[in-house]
Amino acid sequence: MTTFWSLWITIITLGTIAGIAAMLVWCSKDKMGVEEGEDMGHEYDGIREINNPLPKWWSYMFWGTIIFGLLYLFLYPGLGNYKGMLGWQSSNQTVRSVEESKLAIANAQKEQRLDQYAKELDDAQAKFGETFKTLAYDESGNNLRPITEIAADSEAIKVGQRLFIQNCAQCHGSDARGQLGYPNLTDNAWLYGGEAETIKTTIMEGRQGVMPAWIDSLGKDGVKEVTTYVLGMSGRKVNAKEAAAGKQRFVVCAACHGTDGKGNPAFGAPDLTDNTWLYGGSRRAVEATITHGRLGVMPAWKDILGEDKVQLISAYVWGLGNDTDK
Repeated sequence: MTTFWSLWITIITLGTIAGIAAMLVWCSKDKMGVEEGEDMGHEYDGIREINNPLPKWWSYMFWGTIIFGLLYLFLYPGLGNYKGMLGWQSSNQTVRSVEESKLAIANAQKEQRLDQYAKELDDAQAKFGETFKTLAYDESGNNLRPITEIAADSEAIKVGQRLFIQNCAQCHGSDARGQLGYPNLTDNAWLYGGEAETIKTTIMEGRQGVMPAWIDSLGKDGVKEVTTYVLGMSGRKVNAKEAAAGKQRFVVCAACHGTDGKGNPAFGAPDLTDNTWLYGGSRRAVEATITHGRLGVMPAWKDILGEDKVQLISAYVWGLGNDTDK
């Protein structure tokens, strides 16, 4: 935060408290020209107004909140760049990467600084770390259990589901059915493959899917024709002549999606014949995809969650589309 904004926040905060205190002092003084407890000479519906002071309990409580506020601002951050006498912070706000965040947390833990986020991580690791390890590893504690085996463990799946909801549901939904631009993980339509280890690789390393924009190469008519052909591949009723022209142009798409349009997991190119659409299957949505392209990013979670938690989440996700009783 710059010096200007730090001063701005400090002056407004302290000025507001000072103004409230001044108003309280002013209201506590009798300036009505009438003795305390005497009639003010006003009557409303038979009710007489008496010159009574502010209730003492209310005034004391108000002063108490002002003192509490000043004490809080002295001990904790709240006045611009001032960090407070206790040095407490909710988290390190200067980090720009996972590596910097982990280093900042480690330093806070080592120096025993009052970093709330670091403390919560410590508490969580102390409370749940052994549980994650027990569920993810075999009896020796050295080897990870197979994902398919974990998927058949009801207790492990409960933990994997909770981890999924905490970390993955923001994009894929709490039911894992995804939303526009984020894949449904329950339908077995996998961009990079639905094998157990492939799912784990996706979560550990992340994915970056790029669909180039074709408007410059195909032109508006070409985009329209390819759209018609692609919609026809998924079983829609389309203009046969326009689809035939689109088939000739589809050759530029076949490099990723294949000549049959069934996609290629090596590139994350989706199957265009199964009527499952990541960005929408309407003509307008498909035209927009071909015209402007798409950029999909799945972040890597290995440095955030660690392999044991990823193993549990992978088992949960794999189990969504597979019979774990087999």
